[in-house]
Amino acid sequence: MKMLRTIALAAIAALSFIKAPPALAQDTIRALSSESVIETIKQRGVLKVGLSTFVPWAMRDTNGELIGFEVDVATQLAEDMGVKIEFVPTAWDGIIPALIAGKFDVIIGGMSITPARNLTVNFTDPYAGSSLGVMASIKASRDLAWPDGYNDPSVTFACRRGGTPCKYIQETFPKATVRQFDDQNQVLQEVLNGNANAMVSSQPLPAFTIYENPEAVFAPTDETIYPSAEGFALRKGDPDALNFFNNWILVNTNNGFLEGRHEYWFGGRPWADRVAQ
Repeated sequence: MKMLRTIALAAIAALSFIKAPPALAQDTIRALSSESVIETIKQRGVLKVGLSTFVPWAMRDTNGELIGFEVDVATQLAEDMGVKIEFVPTAWDGIIPALIAGKFDVIIGGMSITPARNLTVNFTDPYAGSSLGVMASIKASRDLAWPDGYNDPSVTFACRRGGTPCKYIQETFPKATVRQFDDQNQVLQEVLNGNANAMVSSQPLPAFTIYENPEAVFAPTDETIYPSAEGFALRKGDPDALNFFNNWILVNTNNGFLEGRHEYWFGGRPWADRVAQ
C-alpha cells in the first residue's frame, strides 16, 4: 500500500508539473511581446521610419514635404497601426547603424535584401522589386563600348555611398575610378555635367533622367543588372515586429495597395511637377 501511495503522489506531482508550463509560457509570451518595438510604437503613438531621399522612393515636393513610394507605404502602415508617422531622413551609408542605435523603429527605404545586410538586421518578406540601370554622359562617354570600354582608369563612375550600385561598379569595373556621394542628386549632376562618365543606380531613376535629358545622357546598355527584392529592415531579436510587418505586407499585396502605389510611382511620371527641382 505504501508503494501504491508513493506512486500516486508522484503521479499527482507530475500532473501538476505538466499543468504549470502553460501559465509560465503565457508569462513568457507577455514578457517577449512587451519588449517588441510594436509595443513601443503603440505606447508612443508614433511610428518612426528611417529613409533616404531617392527618386521615386522618397523625394521632397515643392513645399518641402516628403512624397514617394516609401512615404505612401509607411503612411498607410502607420494608419493601419492607429498611430502617427514620423520620417527620419538619414544618410544611406549610416542608415543601418542608426536603426541599430534606436534612432527609428524600421527602415522603409527601398533597401535591397542582401546576405551581408541580413547579418546585421532582419528583413521582412519583399514588398517591392527593382534592378539597377546605367546612365552615361554623351559628352564623356559617347565613344565608349559597354562594358569593356568602361573598365579603364580613365573612366569615372558616380554612385551613392553605401549602396549596392557602388559594390556592383567596384566588382565589375575594378580599373575604373569611383566617386561616392551621400546625396543622389550629386550623383546625377556629376553625369549630367559630364564630370563623370556614368552612374549606376536603382531603376527607374536612370530611365527617367535619360527621358528628361536626351541631349546630355544615354543608356549604354539595356541589360537587367542585379534584379533585387526590397524589404523593411528592423533590429534583430524581435519576432513580434517581424511577424506583424510580414503580415501587413501580405495583406497589402493581396488587396492590391502595394502594386497600385508601385505602378503610380514607377510606371510613369504623373507626379513630376510636384517634385522640388
